[in-house]
Amino acid sequence: MGQFEFVNPQLFWLLLLLPLLLFWYFWKRKQLTAALKISSVKGFKTGKNWLARLRPLLFVLRLLALAAIIVAMARPRTVDESTRIKTTKGIDIVVAIDVSASMLARDLKPNRLEALKTVAARFINARPNDRIGIVEYAGESYTKTPLTSDKSIVLSALKSIEYNTVIEGGTAIGMGLATAVNRLKESRAKSKIIILMTDGENNSGFIDPKIASELAVEFGIKVYTIGLGTNGMALSPIGIRPNNTFQYGMQQVNIDEELLKEIAEVTNGQYFRATSTSKLNEIYDEINKLEKTDIEEFKYKNYDEKYRPLVILALILLALEWLLRYTVFRSFI
Repeated sequence: MGQFEFVNPQLFWLLLLLPLLLFWYFWKRKQLTAALKISSVKGFKTGKNWLARLRPLLFVLRLLALAAIIVAMARPRTVDESTRIKTTKGIDIVVAIDVSASMLARDLKPNRLEALKTVAARFINARPNDRIGIVEYAGESYTKTPLTSDKSIVLSALKSIEYNTVIEGGTAIGMGLATAVNRLKESRAKSKIIILMTDGENNSGFIDPKIASELAVEFGIKVYTIGLGTNGMALSPIGIRPNNTFQYGMQQVNIDEELLKEIAEVTNGQYFRATSTSKLNEIYDEINKLEKTDIEEFKYKNYDEKYRPLVILALILLALEWLLRYTVFRSFI
């Protein structure tokens, strides 16, 4: 159902003339009526007195026709609006997530990994026109989901990420970055982005992070690096109990910020430090603002004019007034 509107609503002020014209008509009629006092009207009575009483109906018909014309001049119409969105510059984004045991530290609530997943999900939902993929890494790396525009697949993959012993332990930043680059190297997108997140130092893997960053530069990929973890000490896993649950204790947070800054600088990206969940939210909001997708929006409007029936009604009323004036009321005009 389209939206109803009037193109010239200011013309409705003309309707205020109608009661004035009606008042003028009856005042003028009274002025033109002659008064004659006689003892009896018996000899003047006819069978057509009701026609004389109905004579003002002609003027009422004319006023109704005028009202219909005024409303028609206001141009009533319905508007159906449709929108078509065209993405002109899509962005391909790979989120590389550290899933080592240290990501279970509780300086971010409920822990670093769960806080990251919550914030990343919000970021993904805010990028409806981009393709997004996910890479997991610890002591080795693999693709959790390739680049796709289907956000339900990406969000489902993100939700399923958890610490496990399937992936070799450690933090192989170079391998995580290299795997992400591999997912993007054949992309034809205008902009290619990697968001690399870690809470530690590169201590595993056979690919040097600097070599991986050079690969990113070669393929025109920008890398945003995020260091996760508070400053100082954090409640972190320090061992495994016999029942396979983690034992927690206070440990020093060690993040190789110099390496992360260098990766970001070399690839024309930016380094961020997330010391809390709120700070991580702010970082993702900042990246969201930095990496905009150009969108063209086309709006189509279909107008259905409704004034024609009013014009026809006005013509019918005027024709009826003319017909009555020169037939039924002819001898009384």
